Amino acid sequence: MDGFHIFPTFSELSKQDQELVVNAQKATENSYSPYSNYRVGAAVRLASGQILLGSNQENASYPAGLCAERVALFHISSTYPDAIVESIATVAKRKGDTKFKPVTPCGICRQVMLELEIRQKSNIRVLMQSSDERWIISENIRKLLPFSFEQDNL
Repeated sequence: MDGFHIFPTFSELSKQDQELVVNAQKATENSYSPYSNYRVGAAVRLASGQILLGSNQENASYPAGLCAERVALFHISSTYPDAIVESIATVAKRKGDTKFKPVTPCGICRQVMLELEIRQKSNIRVLMQSSDERWIISENIRKLLPFSFEQDNL
């Protein structure tokens, strides 16, 4: 798959990528998901090496909630507006489960990541776990959001 790298096991990821995934797993502990019980965590590595976290935040009025990726990315954009995002890992598990489930960023999160990638003029790597427990790394968001809607479409 062009633009994607596949790693058969977690241990085959680089130490930096393993650290990012472990931080995303820790972020699930801060999920506020009393309605779905689906805890999502995201960890974002900045070019500075700093790792920032996000977790999904639900609300009884479902559209008012936010995905873990957008929580982290919006925090970064508002707190560190000049920071360069290098990579993001997203993981999920059901409340009470010990095993993490395969998850990929939703379409809205992919759009947010794409616009950030365009603004910062550098690619954002995305780490995801597949259903067969392999790890997939996309080297940029465009691979995850083909036929995207961009500023030129307005």
